Amino acid sequence: HTPMYFFLLNLALLDLGCISTTLPKAMANALWHTRAISYAGCAAQVFFFVFFLSAEYCILTVMSYDRYVAICKPLHYGTLLGSRACATMAAAVWGTGFLYSVLHTASTFSLPLCQGNAVNQFFCEIPQILKLSCSKSDYFRKIGIIYFSFCLSFGCFVFIVVSYVQIFRAVLRMSSEQGRHKAFSTCLPHLAVLSLFLSTAMFAYLKLPSSSSPSLDLLVSFLYSVVPPTVNPLLYALRNQELKAAVSNTYIFNIHKMHASLTGV
Repeated sequence: HTPMYFFLLNLALLDLGCISTTLPKAMANALWHTRAISYAGCAAQVFFFVFFLSAEYCILTVMSYDRYVAICKPLHYGTLLGSRACATMAAAVWGTGFLYSVLHTASTFSLPLCQGNAVNQFFCEIPQILKLSCSKSDYFRKIGIIYFSFCLSFGCFVFIVVSYVQIFRAVLRMSSEQGRHKAFSTCLPHLAVLSLFLSTAMFAYLKLPSSSSPSLDLLVSFLYSVVPPTVNPLLYALRNQELKAAVSNTYIFNIHKMHASLTGV
């Protein structure tokens, strides 16, 4: 019921949605030895994947603000991040992801495809779909989408950087070494998750076309679409003392309960 765990809940839901959009279909295709997907299914996959991915980036941006307020303005934490403010920011995150996904999906699937219908990927990925388009009149539309995406991503990135600059300045001014350690420990899970998310996404979309190959594209897409949602819960759980204590208490409780049921006590 605190802002940090409220945003962490949203991050967990987005991670679950992101990995559920691509992996089950890919596993089913592998089991049934097929690579087929319907046109509507491909459009739905693109929509939900972009939706969850963009909303996750936005929630990570909001979480950096949460850490900034907690460390730099602790006395105003309850005021600046009350229940209404948290709900508003969460709604803005999901709404931004929805609008961003609608824009990308509508723009992508309005392009004429004349290079076949085989997407060289284990899921419907926008760059691979755009490779199937050969309409020169839609070149400026592609540039517009890329420019809009860059502006939104860069704006969130600048906000995160400014937040952490202020956080590090505040932490370095602390006189207590224990206080500095505690402040840094609350930021490390978020920084680890954010670094993993940005590094894999940037490597996927900013790599040189000359270095592109089907096997490399497959590996990179797997890295940014599957690895971060899978690793994020581990990063937060391993660095969070409260989560580790809760898991440990649950484990001990289950052991005692099992022992009581076996002994009849």
